[in-house]
Order: sequence, then C-alpha cells, then structure tokens
Amino acid sequence: MRYRFLEQIKEVSIVKIRTPHEELEKVDDAPIRSYEEINEKIKRGDVVVVTAEEMIKIVEEEGVAKAAKDIDVVTTGTFGAMCSSGAFLNFGHADPPIKMERVWLNEVEAYHGGAAVDCYIGVTKMSQTKPFKYGGGHVIEDLVAGKEIEVRAIAYGTDCYPRTRVETTITIDDLNQAILCNPRNAYQRYNAATNGRDEVIYTYMGKLLPHYGNVTFSGSGCLNPLCNDPDYETIGVGTRIFLGGGIGYVIGEGTQHNPKEQFGTLMVKGDLKKMKPRYLRGAAFAKYGTTMFVGVGVPIPILNQRLALKTAVSDEEITTKILDYGVPRLQRPVLREVTYSELKSGRIELNGETVKVSPLSSISMAREIAETLKKWIENGEFFLSAPVERLPQDVVFKPMKMTKEVKYVKALMKTAVTCKRNDTIESVAKTIISKNVNHVVVVDEDGKLAGIVTSFDITRAVAENKKNLAEIITKRVIFAEPDEPVDAAARRMKEHDISALPVIDSQRKVIGIITSEDLSGLITGG
Repeated sequence: MRYRFLEQIKEVSIVKIRTPHEELEKVDDAPIRSYEEINEKIKRGDVVVVTAEEMIKIVEEEGVAKAAKDIDVVTTGTFGAMCSSGAFLNFGHADPPIKMERVWLNEVEAYHGGAAVDCYIGVTKMSQTKPFKYGGGHVIEDLVAGKEIEVRAIAYGTDCYPRTRVETTITIDDLNQAILCNPRNAYQRYNAATNGRDEVIYTYMGKLLPHYGNVTFSGSGCLNPLCNDPDYETIGVGTRIFLGGGIGYVIGEGTQHNPKEQFGTLMVKGDLKKMKPRYLRGAAFAKYGTTMFVGVGVPIPILNQRLALKTAVSDEEITTKILDYGVPRLQRPVLREVTYSELKSGRIELNGETVKVSPLSSISMAREIAETLKKWIENGEFFLSAPVERLPQDVVFKPMKMTKEVKYVKALMKTAVTCKRNDTIESVAKTIISKNVNHVVVVDEDGKLAGIVTSFDITRAVAENKKNLAEIITKRVIFAEPDEPVDAAARRMKEHDISALPVIDSQRKVIGIITSEDLSGLITGG
C-alpha cells in the first residue's frame, strides 16, 4: 500500500475525447435538422438510426459532413452497477388504516418519511436476514419479475391511522405506483481501480488483489451516453431515454454531477411496471454490499455536424485514470492514465507488469441496449424529446465539510521497539520486560520491516524449548501507514484478529507502531 500525497489528486476521472475546442471550431455547427423533423421521419418509417459504435466507422469512412447529413439519430447504452438507485412505491390504504413508521420488503427496510403508505426502497439497503447477499436491488428485480414480495410494517398509531402493524404479500400489480427514481446514474466516466496493499480488499469496484494484482473498471466507453454528448447539447430535463427495459426520462443532473471534470451524472425516472428484469438486476459485491445493475440508453439526435463528430468518439480516444484503492483516502494516488481500448483488451501494463483487467459493466448488454433503442426508433415505438433545460455545466463539485478532526495513524503511533532477526529469544524476552511492551518489530539492516514478535510468541517458544528467534517470527506482517485514518487501522486489526500494527513509510522502513491499547485510549478519551 502506498500513502503518498506529494500531489493532491482529486478522485475524479479526466475524460479526453477527440473533440477539443480547436477541432470543433473547424466543424460547421449550422442546424441540419430539428427534433420535429426527426420525429416526422420516425412516423414515416424512414428515419436513419445507428449505434454509437457504428457511427465511429461511418465518420471514419465518409467524413463528418456526410455522416451528419445521412444520420438522424445515434443510440448509446450502458449497463452497470448503479448504487444510487431505488423506487418509490405506494401500497394503498389498509383497513383499518396505518401510517407506516417502518416498513420492510422481503426483510429489506425501505425509507418511510413521506405520506402514510408511501416508501422508497434503495438498492444498497441490505436484508436483515441475508446481508451482503440480498438487498433493495433484488427486491426491485423481483417486483419487476412479477414475484410475490412479503411486506411488513409497524406504526405508533393515531386517531385517524389506528393500526400499528401490518403483514401482507404483494406483487407489482397490487401497487398503485411503482416508480423507479434514481438520483445518480450513467456516470460520464469512472475511475479504474487497483490495490497496492499487501492484502486483498473488497470495494464497490469489486475484489482487488494485493500488489496491483488486478484492475477493474466501469462504463461502456464509446457507447456511454454522456461520452457521446459531453457538453450535454441534447441531454437534460425531459430527455426521453431507455431505462430498465422501458421508457424513462432524465429529470435533472444526478447527484455528484461534476461537469468541469467531465464527470457528469443523470437523475432519471420511469414506470417500474413497464420495465424488464433483464435490465434491472440485483447484485452483491463480496464483503461490500448490495447494488443493482441498471440499463440506460440515450438517443443522440444529430442536429448538426458538431454532434456527428462527438458521437464518433472511439475507445482509443477516451481515457480515465487508474487509482490505488488500497489508500483509504478521498485523494488516492493516480498510477497511470489508460484508454478504454486498453481496458477492454483485458490486460494493461502497470508498473512494468502485465495486469489482468476485468469490467464491472457489461459491454454486451450495453450493445444490446443501444441496438434495442435503435429498433424502437426505427419501428416507430420511441420518439425523441428535446430537453426543456440542459444539464448544468457550471456546477462546482465539493467534498464533505468536516467540522470534527479526523484522527490519523501518525497522530497515535508510538516509537516501535525493534530487534534484528539474529537476536536471541532471551534478549527479546528481556526487551519485552524492560520496555514493558507486548510487541517487538523485527527489522533488517536498513530498518525495513521484516517481521514481528509478541510476548505470547516468546512464552510459547519457552514452553516448546525453541532456541532460534527465526522460528517464532511472524514474517507476513499486517501493517499501517502514517497517513491512513485510525478507523482503517482499527478495522484491519479486527479483521485479522491482531492487537498491533507496525507503521511503515513508503520505503517500508519502520517509523512506529499502533496498538489496540492506543485505539482504546482514543475511544475512552484517554
């Protein structure tokens, strides 16, 4: 793991596409067609629609001007884990009526802070009986699939809502409204992830192997909706889209919308009753939590040559950054920039090694969504809608305001008591007694971490009549680094059932130690 903060690099992805300002300036941006004209062509059945992947080849072979003249609509698609998703549900009133205070669907608690029988089920909320395996995303998938859902609710009771408990079973057809409403979907770009620690970590980017053993990435590259209209020329409030296998709408910017870094997001909604479980799938990331894979497709009308050029962006022209997720901080080290073409190849070069790359988004499903949307338009089943308001481009993305000091390892660590590998068991035992410690860190001639010995190890060595220190040293040492939060160090101790972590610098030199006693003192105010 590496905690180097020489550069304060924000955890964002910088997207580079082929349409810099100087190239766009060469393109004629005079209007070619309108939404009304495109919709008339859809009615007549002579609209020309291609997917974003097909548009790349057309522009390459025919040029921007001819592509803009010939093509009416370019379809896009993405299918990936979208944690900021959920659904509003209305159950109708019971008899006697109840004003739900807490409500569970298949033992997944939904949010109730609205009217009596409304709730919002979020995809990351986990089941109380099957945590890390079943959550809100699975409930939504099961609803869309027509399965029965067990509903349980409790209330405090009022004069007009006297009932205090209800248990029932419903399907989606029993609901008055089931509205998919996702606060943040279809990221314009996302970071690729790897892990520089000595241990496996489990994240929303999946399982990351130690020592940069793998890389994971999200997004569909050249098929991504917002990569094909990065200036939001045609995407905004009211844009009709493919959502979860049905028709939905963009209702505004998504949360964490960061257009200045080309990190835009969409807030979307649609009728859950008209969607399909193929495009809404509950999922679980091991030791992290639950989510839902959501299918989103946006049609891009070719209103001018500028849009023709932008929708021809290729995977070779879209880049993102690979971050070390082994660093549990907002600002993570950037290891390198990479193209989506490299990521999709399945292997990349990282630190002089060839590393396996795995997608968290389904490229095949993204293609299917773009193709499906294309067919809907060609068959007259889907018409385009102009946004009544474009997505904002001047939003400033801010980190959380912190009003209480965060404790870092360097603030709590103490000087480590050390020994060498060739020291005797007797000398280490005397050091433990004289220094009144339970842990002695083993270092090499350069002061680098080589192992650790505990008072228990010494006791066992005496009982088993061992003579050499090398026989009792723990060589695979779990450690901390000075710039990581104390919470991360405490969690690591708990996960590995240990009571101390040597603290090392970027060269693996021992600079201190933090123990469970230090953490206990922090909690109790000592």
